[in-house]
Amino acid sequence: MSDEIIRIFDTTLRDGEQSPGCSMNLNEKLALARQLAKLGVDVIEAGFPIASEGDLESVKAISREIRGPVICALARTSPADIEHALEALHPASRPRVHTFIATSDIHLEHKLRMSREQVLEEIDRAVRQARGHCDDVEFSAEDATRSDRDFLVQAFTTALEAGASTLNVPDTVGYTTPSEYYDLIRFLREHVPGSEAAVFSLHCHNDLGLAVANSLAAIRAGARQVECTVNGIGERAGNTAMEELVMALKTRRDEFAGLDTNVATTEIYPSSRLLSSITGVPVQPNKAIVGDNAFAHEAGIHQDGVLKSAITYEIMTPQSIGRASNELVLGKHSGRHAFRERLLELGYELEGDEFQDAFRRFKDLADKKKSIYNEDLEAILADAVSHDDDRFALGDLAIVSGTFALPTATVELRVDGEPRKTTANGDGPVDAVFKAIAELTETKSELVQFNVKAITGGMDALGEVTVTVEEDGRRVIGHGAHTDIIVASGKAYVHALNKLAWHLRRRSVDEPRGI
Repeated sequence: MSDEIIRIFDTTLRDGEQSPGCSMNLNEKLALARQLAKLGVDVIEAGFPIASEGDLESVKAISREIRGPVICALARTSPADIEHALEALHPASRPRVHTFIATSDIHLEHKLRMSREQVLEEIDRAVRQARGHCDDVEFSAEDATRSDRDFLVQAFTTALEAGASTLNVPDTVGYTTPSEYYDLIRFLREHVPGSEAAVFSLHCHNDLGLAVANSLAAIRAGARQVECTVNGIGERAGNTAMEELVMALKTRRDEFAGLDTNVATTEIYPSSRLLSSITGVPVQPNKAIVGDNAFAHEAGIHQDGVLKSAITYEIMTPQSIGRASNELVLGKHSGRHAFRERLLELGYELEGDEFQDAFRRFKDLADKKKSIYNEDLEAILADAVSHDDDRFALGDLAIVSGTFALPTATVELRVDGEPRKTTANGDGPVDAVFKAIAELTETKSELVQFNVKAITGGMDALGEVTVTVEEDGRRVIGHGAHTDIIVASGKAYVHALNKLAWHLRRRSVDEPRGI
């Protein structure tokens, strides 16, 4: 098979937007169109201009701004549809009119109520009308996979002779199977006169979960354009997922020798995230390629393998689709290797009984929680790194604050066993407490993050404060809980500073000494 490019026809803005809850306004469509151009898709189907004034204007706006990809507008075979599409595409540097009509007897009888001869007349007239004003015309035979094959040959022959250059064979209702689709594409390529001059396209829906498999089968049969969407969104069960199709071709080059796309794969994940952000529709966690769990590993055996060599359980790198890294999700199936690696990432270097005790407590918590987060580990390890010789111990504190008073904190602290006390002012009561503690501990650290939440409900809720503190590249998380949120804040800050002090002691002990 010679080197060939599979054209990626992205219909996220048209078919994808028809997915319930996925409608977009003009600015959102423009933002996504810019990202699709950056992604490197060959064709952007920008909308269905006759559907609404908003769709017409969005296709116009995309046509004016986006350069690079072909900008496509959908139209039925009616003269008004073609006119609206041409109007919307007028500013485009590379316009395409995409016209369609159903060809299955099911649709002819129950929806169109037209004869086959009437359908052929519509195809001829619509394609000629579009071709008279646009050099690039695509024709789609809606519900092609449930259509009579001989009539499909007639329909595509008519479209080709009228001036269409792309022939789309949609599996509109997700009905076909890979072997059937392969045979259909091969049949059409062999029986449509002049088909060698046309690009055969495919448009698969995922009603039986076969959209990507069917698309790959059609590519094997000679189709060279795939109509797909980001995250596989679309009507009913969605469309062929662009990211899955592209990465299947790239990852299995041995099976699709010489075939590639123009997609910049490192833009796949950013495109997925942008679409989710715009529509508010999240990607399912186990979604191939772009799901949160696509590069996550929890099983201990898998984690051990990935830590030794990612190729053991990853057939592509997260970086290849624009993700920063994989993720080892700690849970009840995780082993010591992954646990130790996560501790090292957090700055903990536990050994011997200290490590075994921490791992035991981690497993106990993992039996109660589905996933263990870094904050959970910090809480688990508080005892492991908090010793009787902690440098700092919070004593009493008092606050003066309000609209008529300058926030002032008086804090008592024991530093290396020695009692100290100071008073400090701040922008608020928490800031005043932190400034007093910083003065007493003489810390050079920076407060990076401060979070507060209620652990329990009611007026007497127990408040939990989490702070992140950094010094010399070392970040630690401190926790504090109290019914008084100011006290909880002070406890969390002191907790974090004790961790930093512990790390500094460990580093000074572990540093090589001169002769």
